[in-house]
Amino acid sequence: MATFRYTAKDINSKKFHGKVEANSREELVTLLRSDNLYLLKCKEYNEEGNHYKIKLKELAELCRQVGTMISSGISLIMAMNIMTKRETNPKLEKIYKDVYIKLQQGFTLSNALVAQGRAFPNLMINMIHSSESTGMMDKTLLKLADQYDKDSKINAKVKSAMFYPIILIVVTVGVVMLVFTMILPNFLTLFEGMDMPFITQVMFAISDAIINYGHWILIVILILIAGISYLLRVDKVRLQFDKFKLSIPKVGSLLKIIYTARFARSMSSLYSSGVSMINSLNLAKTTVNNAYIESQFDDVVHSVRDGTNLSTAISEVHGFDAKLPNAIYVGEESGKLDDMLQRIADDFDFESEMAIEKLVTLLQPVMIIILGVLICMVVVSVILPIYSMYGNVSGKG
Repeated sequence: MATFRYTAKDINSKKFHGKVEANSREELVTLLRSDNLYLLKCKEYNEEGNHYKIKLKELAELCRQVGTMISSGISLIMAMNIMTKRETNPKLEKIYKDVYIKLQQGFTLSNALVAQGRAFPNLMINMIHSSESTGMMDKTLLKLADQYDKDSKINAKVKSAMFYPIILIVVTVGVVMLVFTMILPNFLTLFEGMDMPFITQVMFAISDAIINYGHWILIVILILIAGISYLLRVDKVRLQFDKFKLSIPKVGSLLKIIYTARFARSMSSLYSSGVSMINSLNLAKTTVNNAYIESQFDDVVHSVRDGTNLSTAISEVHGFDAKLPNAIYVGEESGKLDDMLQRIADDFDFESEMAIEKLVTLLQPVMIIILGVLICMVVVSVILPIYSMYGNVSGKG
């Protein structure tokens, strides 16, 4: 018997967290139903814990290879045995080996994945759980492979696109430190005793602070960064920050496309794999990665459970592109919601890639302007006293 940590909801969408012993996920669902609770997510509790979280690229490779082997007639147990023997990463090998052993013991694949702690995402576990009863595990795994492959490529594009802005930030910081610690101090003796303009006084004051109190300034900056990071982990602060991001000019509209793409892709994969509408919504909302949007889904789930169309319920969510509810409505009216969700996902995948490129493109001129303004301020602060000195000399002459 295993011990499960679970998150569940009652009929009023109130969340409950707990720990209970059960032989399988199905038994856990039955136990919770007897208390009028509905399982949202669960994982097997292990005192040792598995703290390795499998990367998107690794998930895509696992799903693709196992899915291909199953569709070729190889049994699931044999497929996992092959994956274990081929894996060169010790951490992954340990996880795959444990999954293989649990399959031999009679565990279903979804329960074997749950037993690995946080290694596998809930979306993957629930999709596989649904496919176990429909006999479409190979297709589900290949669909998951495509999804994680797309997610991995998008993340790689973001990292690649952010390389230039990061270089600009490093150059900006480097230039500022060079100017304030090595160049400006050389002019201090030249202007000593002069009535300097305000901007020059400010620049010299900053230079003096960096030279004499640089280590304290660095400590304060690190404390501020740590403090902000801590505050963003507080639910209320994170919710307000994520809400604020949606209201930023230009950036907010681009983020909406990215969030819509994530939700549509996850919802498409879950619903077309046989996961119920309510469970699909509860799982898909967690993939958006925006606390404000996620907080609105309690009302969405409640409305859908009461018989409201998904398109109507989704239209009340602030943070998604307006095209989403309209496309879902067409799918509901045509009776092909799963096909329409797939088309929406493909469409928004392309739009999200364009949105990411635009978002990064916006950062580049901003950084160049900031660097230019800093250099301009330093140049002006030096030129004004020199010009004043030249004027005094000319007047005496």
